[in-house]
Amino acid sequence: MKNKLVLLVAVMIGIVAFWLSARYLDKERDKLYAGAVKIQVIVAARDLPAGAVLTREDLGLLSVYKSAVGGNIFLPEDLNKIEGKRLKYPVKRKAPLMWSQVDMPRTSASGLAPIIKKRSRAISIAISGAQAVSGLVKPNDHVDVLGTFTFPSPTNPQQVESVTLTLMQNVSVLATGMQIAGQEVADGRVQQGGYNAVTFEVSPREAELIVFAQQTRGQLYLSLRNPDDIYYEDQLPSVNFDYLESVLKELNEKRQMDLRHIAP
Repeated sequence: MKNKLVLLVAVMIGIVAFWLSARYLDKERDKLYAGAVKIQVIVAARDLPAGAVLTREDLGLLSVYKSAVGGNIFLPEDLNKIEGKRLKYPVKRKAPLMWSQVDMPRTSASGLAPIIKKRSRAISIAISGAQAVSGLVKPNDHVDVLGTFTFPSPTNPQQVESVTLTLMQNVSVLATGMQIAGQEVADGRVQQGGYNAVTFEVSPREAELIVFAQQTRGQLYLSLRNPDDIYYEDQLPSVNFDYLESVLKELNEKRQMDLRHIAP
């Protein structure tokens, strides 16, 4: 009888704890979404290839949080504007359609400021060539920002050592040179060829980090991501000569193992 009573009390405590946890999570969720506004945006109703001429059947509407999208998207009132227009890039099913993906000029508010999300900032870094993946980074791409810096050695202040680390991951590119996402350059032609600056959408704190990194002796690089890849690498190391020497063999062995897994 005593054991049954203890078991019953334990079950009751468990139920109360579960209820309290659920209430706490509900309150936290309400705080998170307090003031959040949803809007409807135009999305692809199916996978659309580059060069496709858009029809009404190719397009759909999806409700998204306004804070999650910038000004580079089509709204329901834009349906008539894009019907019959040609896609410049492929778009996956249910992905929001962007101005820069459709072969048409943007006649609404011009310039960079209107497409920056609220509470975000645009900031540029001087970067080109191989540092920007051979100039293949384009507006609307997502990249990681890496930096190689030279610091005095912690063991010998008379010497210096180089360290490479990832500063930011999955950063949205707003512009490359004068080519802005969804807009044309001043003379009416989409920019072709090289550029010497890339503009990102970042938070105010990230903007400070970027400015500091530019002013510190070193070099910044971009690594380009697949548009569907939003994975965040949690524990990326800072790489110096000692670390490189210690993991080089392991990294090469892992690469060979991965290649064997995907070989036909």
